[in-house]
Amino acid sequence: MVSAFARQFQRLPESSRSILLTGIYGLAGGLAAVAFELGINWIYLSTFVALSHRALVVFLPSTLALIVLCSLGGGFLMGRVDPSAAGSGIPQLKFAFWQDFGFVRLKTVVVKFVAGLLHVGGGMSLGREGPSIHIAGGVASQLSSALGVPKQRRRRPAAAGAAAGLAAAFNTPLAAITFVLEEIVQDLNSPLIGSVILASVLGAFTVHAIIGSNPAFVLPQVEGATWRAYLGVPLASAFASLVGIGFQRATLGLRAFSRSWKTLPGWMHPLLGGLTVWSLGILVFVWSGRLGVFGLGYDDLSAILQGRIPWLLIVAFLFAKWISTVACYGWGGCGGIFAPLLFLGAAAGATLSGALGHILALTRDGQTLLAIIGMSACLNAVVRAPFTSILIVFEMTHQFTLVPALMLGALVSETLSRRLTKENFYDAVLAQDGNVLVHIIPPRDLRSWQAYPVSAIANFRPVVIDNLAPENMRTVLEQNQFKRFPVTENESLIGCLERKEAERAIAEMRRPVLEKAAICRRSFTIGEVARLLLEAPGGFAVLEAGDKPAGIVTLHDLLRAQETLASRSTH
Repeated sequence: MVSAFARQFQRLPESSRSILLTGIYGLAGGLAAVAFELGINWIYLSTFVALSHRALVVFLPSTLALIVLCSLGGGFLMGRVDPSAAGSGIPQLKFAFWQDFGFVRLKTVVVKFVAGLLHVGGGMSLGREGPSIHIAGGVASQLSSALGVPKQRRRRPAAAGAAAGLAAAFNTPLAAITFVLEEIVQDLNSPLIGSVILASVLGAFTVHAIIGSNPAFVLPQVEGATWRAYLGVPLASAFASLVGIGFQRATLGLRAFSRSWKTLPGWMHPLLGGLTVWSLGILVFVWSGRLGVFGLGYDDLSAILQGRIPWLLIVAFLFAKWISTVACYGWGGCGGIFAPLLFLGAAAGATLSGALGHILALTRDGQTLLAIIGMSACLNAVVRAPFTSILIVFEMTHQFTLVPALMLGALVSETLSRRLTKENFYDAVLAQDGNVLVHIIPPRDLRSWQAYPVSAIANFRPVVIDNLAPENMRTVLEQNQFKRFPVTENESLIGCLERKEAERAIAEMRRPVLEKAAICRRSFTIGEVARLLLEAPGGFAVLEAGDKPAGIVTLHDLLRAQETLASRSTH
């Protein structure tokens, strides 16, 4: 039935079909994000919130058992079913957009949905916005397949679904548009902009119809901020940015350690993040009766912004939430960083405003202003999406008077982030996983394209196997999904290892049989490499510098680059 509908659908005029497809992607992405939000809220309200009204002797063991079960359940799904579902999902969708034409596997979408429900709803200090983007983009990608869209044309569905997912998750369609264009598409003038705008609008309509028009959390009106508060804006922005940059460095460091630590099986690592959250969350709960360390923390974030939490408790929240989120993401939890970064930024801004309150004679509105600026600055310092960081706060407040302060905060955070970190958090995660995004400037004609150097499409961060011991091969296979790997011995290239052969060798406890490596040099052109890849095993060649592998290039890299050029030339 679906295939028959797809055939009829393909008969529509191109312009009409494109608009209808985008509408379908936007509605489907919005529905997926809303379902994800409702599932998380139901789990969290039925467990942590309900248990918080019980005696402490009931709350403590019940929440411990819950967070252990949810951590292990989500970890098992990611470790044994689909490891690519770990983390926020934004780096994975970005990689799929650029390197696989926007194709996202159905298995990844399902695992992401269920593991995200368990980890975020089960109390881990992570956000739902990143997974919402990944899930919605994946749903749109799969729908496009059912509607007859070929794999090489799924970038538009992935981008449209992502925009609808973020618009539904935060109820901020403008920020959803800019984030997808800034971070995933990385082109504010992209020909995909029409689809992104339409899908974002439909995602917002979806959440309005099902949940309501209120934003994810409550931001108060700021009407009486004086010039003295604006003197504190650069300081609050800088402090919140440093909190975010510290979060990025600590999380990436723990994530790198987690990937190499073998004392516990990889699927059990999220449990360590869950136990960290529980320990710190319980301390804060026993002291204050508040649950902000667990889960999204939106209720306590609203309370911070409204000035209903004492200064010392805000400082405690800042430390506990920072450590908990680093632990949850670094140990491989399934969830995003938007919500924790906004919480940390608000806590950082409120902490500074409390410390400077007497010096600058800040009013209540002035202190709220610094907390709001801290949210925007902390988010931008990590994701480097300045337009998104400004708009996401503006859409929640609808206050034009905040815009100059938000712009100043974005300037400060962008400057500090670029000076203190090489790349934003998502690109750093991709680099840590050995994934390189290739952006190509299109030439004028085919002859010029074939004369391009191979460096235009090569991956210069290949995963190289330098030890053929079974345990080492097993580790490499667990951490990477590639089908072939260059193999070195004494730093010299000796061949290539095919994935299935490695799996057989591990099972049979023998040395694997290596394929002869197809070799290309930096001086090769794309035309020469194309002829080499047609004859190479598996369409895989090693870019060699001396006797060492400097990079790899595959037939898939070549076809993907050519398809990118073709799609750009049609707009």
